Amino acid sequence: MCGRFTLIVSLEELLLRYELDPGYAVPYHRPQYNIAPTQMVLSIIHDGARLRLGELKWGLVPSWAKDPGIGNRMINARSETLQEKPAYRIPFERKRCLIPADGFYEWKKTDGGKRPYRIKLKSGDLFSMAGLYDIWVQEDGTKLATCTIITTSPNELMKPIHDRMPVILRPEDELRWVKRGAGNPEELQQLLMPYPADEMEAYPVNAAVNSVKNDSPLCIEKSS
Repeated sequence: MCGRFTLIVSLEELLLRYELDPGYAVPYHRPQYNIAPTQMVLSIIHDGARLRLGELKWGLVPSWAKDPGIGNRMINARSETLQEKPAYRIPFERKRCLIPADGFYEWKKTDGGKRPYRIKLKSGDLFSMAGLYDIWVQEDGTKLATCTIITTSPNELMKPIHDRMPVILRPEDELRWVKRGAGNPEELQQLLMPYPADEMEAYPVNAAVNSVKNDSPLCIEKSS
């Protein structure tokens, strides 16, 4: 699964990485070391003409849901069953997004308890996790925009740590994934593969990351 991640780059770096138009209104951003479910996360969608940066609440609430609380249980979507689950079928076809990150956390089971690891690209570069989003309209007419992160089977690096990992898209596949409108499910499914293990690294981090209240450089500090 993917239950925490980091985005510690500046807003300027984000705009440059995705070639976003700085003339559009963009949300405030500061380095985030411990992003957790139910929080607002920076996300990128395609508006039909260009990529747009905005915020989505992490935890998908389907447009047909009666209770927004369902989002607390829908932080991840399994790539293998996207076309089978009612909550994900339409978003998979029409409402796909990119969720920028520069690392994510997972907890490895050990004899001494669960130990947190941070997983990142060896290059240190930003990457895009594949996501889905939906819009839920509340009784008073206000809209709630939410998202979920798609997961896949683990690569060789992740297998000793956890049995799932987020789908990380190749830069050349990002536009194909996020492009607005209906996409070919079979072609899109081919993008949801484990990222090459030889391009990633993992290291144990400070236990401070265990608490969502902690959001500082201490969270990504290497632990012996």
